[in-house]
Parts: sequence; structure tokens; C-alpha cells
Amino acid sequence: MFDFSHPFFRPLWRRILIVAVALGWALFEAVTGNPAWAVVFGALGAVALWGLLVAYDRRQSAKEDRE
Repeated sequence: MFDFSHPFFRPLWRRILIVAVALGWALFEAVTGNPAWAVVFGALGAVALWGLLVAYDRRQSAKEDRE
């Protein structure tokens, strides 16, 4: 769904912000009584958390910079 190795995602602050916005919006939807949207944004936030923070390969990004 996303190319987590794209240069746009290289700065740590940007990766954290994307995850925080997705999970924050999921929380907002859950609090306002929209469970379907909360699940959608929660799943997107979980995927972003995994791809941008847990499994993010900084070495691959640096390698692509040199090419």
C-alpha cells in the first residue's frame, strides 16, 4: 500500500507525525461513536507504525541515496 522506503519518510519527525495523526484520528472516531472509521484508521495507524517505526530500514534509505 505504501512505499516506506520513499525519501519522503526519511526524517524521523515525519514518520512519528504520520503514525500519531492516524492513531489520533482513530481515537477521535472511537470517542465520537464511529467504530467502523476507528477500526479503519486504527489499522492504517498500525500499518504505519510497523512500516515507519518498527521495521523501517535506515540503511536501505541511505543506500538509495548513494545510487
